[in-house]
Amino acid sequence: MARESRPPMGYQLLIGLDIYERGDGYSRARILLTEDHMNPHGVVHGGVLYSMADTSMGGALYSRLSEDESCATIEVKMVYMASVREGTVECETKLLHKGKRIAVLESEVRAGERLIAKALGTFAIFPA
Repeated sequence: MARESRPPMGYQLLIGLDIYERGDGYSRARILLTEDHMNPHGVVHGGVLYSMADTSMGGALYSRLSEDESCATIEVKMVYMASVREGTVECETKLLHKGKRIAVLESEVRAGERLIAKALGTFAIFPA
C-alpha cells in the first residue's frame, strides 16, 4: 500500500506550490507566479523552481513508499534553461528508479510549452 503524503503545509504553502496530480511514481505541480517569486532582476528566483522540483519529487516518491517507509532528499541537480517573468510554471516529475534505499527522479519545469528547467534528484529511503 502506498504511503500518503501530508497535506500542503509550511514552505509549500509559502511559495504557493500546488501538487494537483499524484499517482504511481508521478506528480504534477504548479505555481502561479507573483512578485514574491521574483529575484532582483524581475525573473522567477531559481530557488523557487528548485523547491518546486524537490517537493514534487518527494510527492512522486511518496506515492510508491509503503506505510513503514519515509524519504529525504540526498541531492538534486538543477539545470536552468530559460527565465520566466509571469504566469504559471508547472512541474512534471517521474520516478526513474526505486531501490531498497535509494530512488532517482526526474522533473521538468515548464512555462506553457517552454522548458524552463530540468532536475535530476536522488532520495534516501529509510524506515518511517
